[in-house]
Amino acid sequence: MPHPMKPLILGAKGFTLSDFETAFYREHRPAGFILFRRNIDSPDQVRALVQAMKDAAQNPDALILIDQEGGRVARLRPPHWPAYPRGADYGRLWAHDPDMAGEAAFLGARLIADDLHALGINVDCLPVLDVPIPGADSVIGDRAYGQQPTPVMALGRAASQGLVEGGVLPIIKHIPGHGRAMADSHLALPVVDASRAELESHDFPPFRALGDCALAMTAHVIFTAYDAQKPATTSRKVISEVIRGQMGFSGLLMCDDLSMKALSGSFQERRDAVLAAGCDLVLHCNGEPEEMTPIAQGCPPIDLEVRERLTRLVASLRPTPFEREKAQARLAELLATGV
Repeated sequence: MPHPMKPLILGAKGFTLSDFETAFYREHRPAGFILFRRNIDSPDQVRALVQAMKDAAQNPDALILIDQEGGRVARLRPPHWPAYPRGADYGRLWAHDPDMAGEAAFLGARLIADDLHALGINVDCLPVLDVPIPGADSVIGDRAYGQQPTPVMALGRAASQGLVEGGVLPIIKHIPGHGRAMADSHLALPVVDASRAELESHDFPPFRALGDCALAMTAHVIFTAYDAQKPATTSRKVISEVIRGQMGFSGLLMCDDLSMKALSGSFQERRDAVLAAGCDLVLHCNGEPEEMTPIAQGCPPIDLEVRERLTRLVASLRPTPFEREKAQARLAELLATGV
């Protein structure tokens, strides 16, 4: 009998799996994996790595994640893969013509999905629905579609539809919003003191508008208006009252990377806090054995309903017919219009 699957999404160190990684994934059976630049060499190599991950986890339906936003957050790069626009590029086009911007955001995501689907990658950590305010930390910056909720929600919806039509699941991030953070949560724990009224009118609307998406990733940010002690990722109050309540998000919720400096405590404590707060999946990215081991050891099996939902999600992925060259030409035409 294989070991039970665990609600983990894990990273790996290189272009191929080490003997340790193969054995570790076979023992702990993560629900998915995430790829970074350190895992990317050539199309054939990525396809082989993805298959090796699925085989090791004994899970043909494993989620395979990547951050392929366009702009500075792109794990797949030339010469093997095209460079894509930043969120801010679509936002500039929105100021010129919202309909054209929506078409461009859709086409950009549809082209990205075409790249990913060909590699066996079935989840893109896109769209970014954060609405940055002036003076906020640059960790979001030009990744955002705009500095007002309306373009962010419209362009985020268009990008989500482009991914789905290409057979790739979108993840809305970073719920309930990283746009006011004055620190990079990779390095420190941001504390946002904005009022509920400010958050609910400016930061939350894009997430509320896309609350029907299948997957979301949390923000490691404290919102003192709701919970002055814990970041959203580990706050049962924020997850139940804001994310599941106000925003109506009913999909599967994963934490942002467990190794980020915004979180404190041992890795086992972080894992337990994330699951206790109401996250469905635990994300750990760097592939370091000394971090993965305490996260995986003693981790409870994945909830049966979560596992069934994951299986249904992956089974639902069906790319629609697509003329790549025509889409590339139209995207270039649209972007040139907004210059």
